[in-house]
Amino acid sequence: MNAPLQTSSHFRPATRLSSIGVSEILKITGLATDLKRQGKDVIILGTGEPDFDTPAHIKDAAARAMQAGATKYTALDGTPELKSAIRAKFRRDNGLEFAQDEITVSSGAKQILYNAMMASLDPGDEVIIPTPFWVSYADIVLIAGGQPVLVPCSEANGFRLTAGDLEAAITPRTRWVMLNSPSNPTGAAFAEADYRPILDLLLRHQHVWLIVDDIYEHIVYDGAGHTPIATLPGMADRTVTISGISKSYSVTGWRVGYAIASAELSLGIRRAHDFITVGAPHPLQEAAVTALEFPDSYYTYLRESYQARRDLLFDQVEAAGFIAWKPRGAYYILTEAAHFMKRYDCPDDTAFAMHLIKEVGVATVPGSSFYAHAELGRTKIRFCFPKTDDMLIEAGRRLQKLAR
Repeated sequence: MNAPLQTSSHFRPATRLSSIGVSEILKITGLATDLKRQGKDVIILGTGEPDFDTPAHIKDAAARAMQAGATKYTALDGTPELKSAIRAKFRRDNGLEFAQDEITVSSGAKQILYNAMMASLDPGDEVIIPTPFWVSYADIVLIAGGQPVLVPCSEANGFRLTAGDLEAAITPRTRWVMLNSPSNPTGAAFAEADYRPILDLLLRHQHVWLIVDDIYEHIVYDGAGHTPIATLPGMADRTVTISGISKSYSVTGWRVGYAIASAELSLGIRRAHDFITVGAPHPLQEAAVTALEFPDSYYTYLRESYQARRDLLFDQVEAAGFIAWKPRGAYYILTEAAHFMKRYDCPDDTAFAMHLIKEVGVATVPGSSFYAHAELGRTKIRFCFPKTDDMLIEAGRRLQKLAR
């Protein structure tokens, strides 16, 4: 008699997901949200999301589009109207000229990044990622079959990648270098002079391409500008430049992202996208056209508003006893908290972040989330500052209890 078939009621995850866990950002934000539902007074400085309302012109444009019947499928890679607006934006703001078939619209900038990795990586291909980095980069590479190569960036160099460190990481299997400027979580930003040594190196390594996350391009401080690396000689055809509308226009839930790349690579990105989802929501694409046509005065106000909040929270966390690095862009402040962890007997940054929620009433993000759990990040805490002045001041008052 044949032996009975052995079955199990336990779910067996795919191998590609075995080393990937739930983001600490989601865990801690979920805990903070649950505590608030229970009536606990928690200030959330964790999630990377603006607190201001979506500008009325953008919401009105989405409403008009829906009323006009823009509720059906669009072309997979975006409506002609939105692609024209993106083309005009890159020409006006960045001095970049790309054709319509070199522009791709997707369901958020993260989707573009995922599609690009799925379209280009074979098993064992390497992607160089400077650390600290946004939590999803390395996991996306792993899911696509690639191998993340993590290159620590020193605090002494403003958390920016150096050409020497990059050259040491390049191998014949290197396919991509992934850059984010301004950066999450450090706020590091590359000026053209910072890019030049990297550019000179990449011109000697023609097999290495660049994927650049410019989602915070409009959020830079102290009079700095933004330099897209695709504008530099020899890089336009080897660079994917990714951006989107979520951070600059406070529409994080709308999921409209876009990218420019060579026609050949853009085709590969679209082919990957075809098997994951259809185009971004039609009425939101119509509204994105309105967003991309905002005048320069809007971005000036955005930068001034965020810079004031940056300075306010920076002063608050320093007064509380944290060692902080002032960001050049984006809206995060990364801090050193080793002395507090020792005082409150917290074995790592995650335990200290939990202590801050439960004992101080301030939700943050542990630094190890951005270092792929490397020891380098286990004493750091990230604060997100696009909140009201009153909220930031109250958060500072609570944090100052740590030093008592």
